[in-house]
Amino acid sequence: ISSMRDGGQTAACVRIQRGMCVCPAGTVAGIGVEGVTPARGGPAGRGGGRGLRRFEEIPHTGSSGWLNLVKFWREDRFKLLHKHMERTFNTLGPIYRERLGTQSTVNILLPSDISELFRSEGLHPRRMTLQPWATHRETRQHSKGVFLKNGAEWRADRLLLNREVMMAPAVRRFLPLLDEVARDFCRLLATRVEKEGGKEERGHSLTIDPSPDLFRFALEASCHVLYGERIGLFSTSPSQESQKFIFAVERMLATTPPLLYLPPRLLWRLGAPLWTQHATAWDIIFSHAEKRIQRGVQRLRSTQAAGGGSGGAEGEFTGILGQLMDKGQLSLELIRANITELMAGGVDTTAVPLQFALYELGRNPAVQEQVRGQVKAAWARAGGDAHKALQGAPLLKGLVKETLRLYPVGITVQRYPVRDIIIQNYHIPAGTCVQACLYPLGRSRDVFQDPERFDPGRWGTQESGEGAGGGGGFRSLAFGFGARQCVGRRIAENEMQLLLMHIMLSFRLSVSSSEELSTKYTLILQPETPPRITFSTL
Repeated sequence: ISSMRDGGQTAACVRIQRGMCVCPAGTVAGIGVEGVTPARGGPAGRGGGRGLRRFEEIPHTGSSGWLNLVKFWREDRFKLLHKHMERTFNTLGPIYRERLGTQSTVNILLPSDISELFRSEGLHPRRMTLQPWATHRETRQHSKGVFLKNGAEWRADRLLLNREVMMAPAVRRFLPLLDEVARDFCRLLATRVEKEGGKEERGHSLTIDPSPDLFRFALEASCHVLYGERIGLFSTSPSQESQKFIFAVERMLATTPPLLYLPPRLLWRLGAPLWTQHATAWDIIFSHAEKRIQRGVQRLRSTQAAGGGSGGAEGEFTGILGQLMDKGQLSLELIRANITELMAGGVDTTAVPLQFALYELGRNPAVQEQVRGQVKAAWARAGGDAHKALQGAPLLKGLVKETLRLYPVGITVQRYPVRDIIIQNYHIPAGTCVQACLYPLGRSRDVFQDPERFDPGRWGTQESGEGAGGGGGFRSLAFGFGARQCVGRRIAENEMQLLLMHIMLSFRLSVSSSEELSTKYTLILQPETPPRITFSTL
């Protein structure tokens, strides 16, 4: 918050009494594309001289949430929700309201407006509760992790978790485990390319859909960091249990969006097929995690009984589970809840961005060579130290940020302001769900110069000269912001950067010029059809 105060941005978070917001500004009229209802003359910007406008005057997509929901289902818009948001901003301007079933939101995309939103998030920031997930925990009598908690209870648990997953000492502890998995992945891929690929002048090449391998990599890396053990997904015959887990995560994500706008407890009581699919997927996820946790608990207790700590021999790091148990500040039930959430959120959310990153590197050879050159130089200077190599290759961080700018895993970040605020000259009452829409943000010409161009180097200047959107650092929000940002952020960032580093050291990537990538939304943004990548040995 202090950085926002000192960053030269003028605060516009004025406390307003609701009864004093009546201004004779433009009225809502007319029906635009796809049933959207714009305000006459378009939305006024802050400081535009029109005077404060009422909440009800914010342009909207229709006043009936249930009619909107039926239209979404009939036209299969959930699958293209990111495109729907982009089209609606293009039609209505930088702010609009939307009602879908039981949910009502205000959607924004300019960094300056997002900055205003985060100024008012309060000590206990709230985001939209994924009610289907919460209902599953309640009906199955599972404890909730920090993802589903709010208030003081959330803050207490989150501060304890931060020490083991977010702080710099924690990152240095688990980085070698991620690096081990990334190296193994590239060694096995190189062997496969040489065995199955065609011979070329400078080596071998093989064209594949890497997505199944990337999902296995993400699960193997997550298990190694969380439980301190490898689960053998790189073997010639990976376990059916792990494959079942990956499928369950995909099914859970796919069934979440339509359930967000319906009363899940009613669907649970009715035994609705959509709810049954969702709950069964979560049951498989919990079962997989519980087996791993039980195995880890038994191993750690045996180590402690033999006179060692959870760190193993000579302080060896044996996973976040062991660290949390050793500290003893969270109950085992809460550790289970949070480890399971980290597991469920740690597969698709890294495997899918890696698909996009490889695709963009393959179709941008100049960018690929620039990244590879920096990685090679950093690797040589680091002498095999992965942490030093990452520090010496900032383009890897830029590569991840640029990938997530164009293909954000989650397409919105939500907050409920704790006080009344003003955005685009509209009064927004405290407690309103306001969401920053990341897909249109990342592709907006008002925010980024040449937004369709894939350029990891653009992040080296902190985007200081780009666009008119203002808002300082609020252009990159794929992991959220502030105290409520993604708790697995450091794991995911380093996992992706390490794998991309080793791929750059081992392979040259290319894609067919006819390889077009379309996207779909199933709670995360992913390719409609996974891209085929050609890996050529260096």
